[in-house]
Amino acid sequence: MHGGRQRRIVKLAAALAVLLLGACESHYDPTATASAEKARGRIDNVLAHIPPQCYTDTRGGANPCWVCHTSQNQRNGADDWQLQAQYQLNAMGRTNHWTNLFVDRRPAIAAQSDADTLAYVRHDNYAPLRAALARLPQDRRPRWVPDLDLEAGFDADGFARDGSGWRAFRYKPFPGTFWPTNGAADDVMIRLPAPFRSDVDGHPSSAIYRINLAIVEASVAVPDTRADDALDLPTEPLDERAAGLDLDGDGKLGTATRLHALPAHFVGGASEVAVRRWTYPVGTEFMHGVYYLDPAAPDLRARRLKELRYARKIFQLDDPHLQRQYDEDAREQETGGWPYFGGDAFTGVFSEYGWQLQAYIERADGRLRLQTREEQMFCMGCHSGVGVTVDGTFSLPRKPPGAAGWGEQTLAGMQDVPQAGSDVPEYARYLQRAHGGDEYRANDEMLQRFFPGGHFDAQAAARAAPGGPDDLRLLIEPSPQRALLLDKAYRALVREQDFKRGRDALPAPAAHVLHQVEGDATGLSEAEGTVYRDGRLWLDWGRPAHEAD
Repeated sequence: MHGGRQRRIVKLAAALAVLLLGACESHYDPTATASAEKARGRIDNVLAHIPPQCYTDTRGGANPCWVCHTSQNQRNGADDWQLQAQYQLNAMGRTNHWTNLFVDRRPAIAAQSDADTLAYVRHDNYAPLRAALARLPQDRRPRWVPDLDLEAGFDADGFARDGSGWRAFRYKPFPGTFWPTNGAADDVMIRLPAPFRSDVDGHPSSAIYRINLAIVEASVAVPDTRADDALDLPTEPLDERAAGLDLDGDGKLGTATRLHALPAHFVGGASEVAVRRWTYPVGTEFMHGVYYLDPAAPDLRARRLKELRYARKIFQLDDPHLQRQYDEDAREQETGGWPYFGGDAFTGVFSEYGWQLQAYIERADGRLRLQTREEQMFCMGCHSGVGVTVDGTFSLPRKPPGAAGWGEQTLAGMQDVPQAGSDVPEYARYLQRAHGGDEYRANDEMLQRFFPGGHFDAQAAARAAPGGPDDLRLLIEPSPQRALLLDKAYRALVREQDFKRGRDALPAPAAHVLHQVEGDATGLSEAEGTVYRDGRLWLDWGRPAHEAD
């Protein structure tokens, strides 16, 4: 009798929990915070596009800046390598507004248990976001409403099983902040507009879509050291007969596994669209998930999203207007101005380089919400006018070529190949030049692994280079203990909801970051050999690498 009553109480409690959860979900508005900021009509940091990494103290020769600020690469005319040696900040920008770097979260971290943290990061907050956005009236929805069914997943070739057109690809993470050892795992998907996924009659065609994706990849992922007629990019098997185009240059139509040269136009329904080197076609979309770390998950990628980011190419500049924009940005930077960003939280923020960005981030309760305009401006610092990017982007030029690069992101089997034009493994070179495993030299675990006694251990890093026994996981994945530590630090920041002061949640206050910039010199110089002009986004997947000096 007692056991029966207890079971009835448990059932009633469960039913009540479902009712309460349903009531809470029905009141979950992912746009409320952005609406409040829009009504306020003011942002606090008009220089939110200047990344916190730009306030790193580089005195003593530590240079993590070279991977972003480098010499001109073809259509990217930023040519901003001199920013390694000289601060070009106005009076407002000389104060570091990213004060979350200096917050001591050790008490908040200690108050969180491992079990609770694991339960938290293993909870899905993406599906509830989609459901909440669907409940909103059409006129209150943001311009970008995520349409990918993550639960359905991707097939072996990286295509979304829901038929949405998204395709996942693998890539070598950009050095520094985006390494898992510094706080997050991530993935990226690309989608081309419907005509690029259709034949000339408008019917969906996987064969046409694969060819157009290969053309896009060839146009952005082959280094600028190769001429258009010498691309010779490995591809997945492509049906040349579907497009009526000899892609591999062998004089016949069959199955191509290489793209020998860029065609003049895309194929299928996009056959009127001209192909341009180092440029994505208008309408190209990227979706970028930034996840918590789960020590038990493949590649440590937890289910819970920290952020969900989106980019869409909305217009195209010709070469003269593009160079004019780079020149104008350079003049503004020299005179203490800042670039123009249009749009708002609901439309997405757009740059004068042709990209619209929009993103979601966690609320204090862990649900995802639309980022405010100020929070979205944060992303513009890296995607607008930085010297290393290819058409404002980072990930696709770092995709392993061919079929091996299509599929959900994983570091397994991927090694530390050099940047294009180099014979030194990229990550090893970054570690050596940055004097640590992150921009702030705050990653104690990386310092212990690769800087014993304060000196870089090139042999330890070389284990993940081509010919070595390990892959990138050796270099950039944290221990389970550090993964949980970083999760706890970021969750404390989420509860504070103070992202306008920064999103870097360090386990301890940053020691090598400037509160205030004094003078113009960074402490790095060409004369002393601590400024570099060789940073490239492109990678050399085929050359042997040698250990760093």
